[in-house]
Amino acid sequence: MLIRATRNCPWNRCTFCYGGSYDRQKFQLRAVEEVKKDIDTVKELADSIHEASIASGYGGELDVPVLRHLLNNHPNLTGSPTFVTVFNWLASGGKTVFVQDADSLIMKSPELIEIVTYLKDSFPSIERGTSYARAKTASKKSVESLKTLKQAGLTRLHVGLETGDDDLLKKVKKGVTADEQIRAGRKIVSAGMELSLYIMPGLGGLDLSIEHARNTAGVLNEINPKYIRSRPFVPRLGTPMFGDYQSGTFRLLSPHSILREIGMLITDLTVTSRFCFDHMMNPSYRSKAAMIPLFDQTHEGYQLPDQKDEILRDIEKGLQIDESRFLHAENLINATL
Repeated sequence: MLIRATRNCPWNRCTFCYGGSYDRQKFQLRAVEEVKKDIDTVKELADSIHEASIASGYGGELDVPVLRHLLNNHPNLTGSPTFVTVFNWLASGGKTVFVQDADSLIMKSPELIEIVTYLKDSFPSIERGTSYARAKTASKKSVESLKTLKQAGLTRLHVGLETGDDDLLKKVKKGVTADEQIRAGRKIVSAGMELSLYIMPGLGGLDLSIEHARNTAGVLNEINPKYIRSRPFVPRLGTPMFGDYQSGTFRLLSPHSILREIGMLITDLTVTSRFCFDHMMNPSYRSKAAMIPLFDQTHEGYQLPDQKDEILRDIEKGLQIDESRFLHAENLINATL
């Protein structure tokens, strides 16, 4: 279930993103009571779905036959624009909720705690509450306030680390230093929250590839997050870095160069994190008519350090495959033009 506590991104300056995911709309903090009304709307719809299942003789079950029956016989209920979303969430167990948008942690802690608590009270089935957060924001929070948030039900934070290299952080206008990222990460981990950090192989291009890999590994080693998630860089139309790519001032890494960069990072890691390649932008190659992911793309990924050698073997395998068979960043760029 998605609940919007804030709107858009409070930063919007990163040159690789530039707020494009939110159409560069102005950031807004939503009032707590307004968010509670959204939760109440979902609660009312959820209760109505459950009651309709019982009244229709399905005993509260929520599966495909029930969905078909409700769609065919309860137009007042199924006419809601969020009916299918709420039905599917309930059918899956109603165990997870994501508090949006890009940096909900920027809310005053008591207000965010009130929202998360209200969510848990409204839906006792929720087992995991998740949100995005900026490292800059998290670095300013106390461990105590983060612990209280975790106790209220916000148990996992997703943070865009992107790189641990200070020069590259400045270059892409991330608005945070490596030290601030370390401080933020350590606070989140100390609070008992699950921390999922996103990194961007290729973000430094050819010029900063080595520094990007080595210093990112250094920051990750200082934090030791629960998850490290790889999201290789692809220039996005409408961003400053896309302009750099078009002008030739930014030189993309080739598929083999991306693999070598990932290999440097993996080699340097001393963490006990799970390393995840759970996105289609990660290296994949053509085999006959199909694209084959080089790495395991499950959300849980590889357990480090136990499976470090397995990742390095996959990289060596990839380096033996002709680059012409790999999905190139240019292919993904051209697909969006």
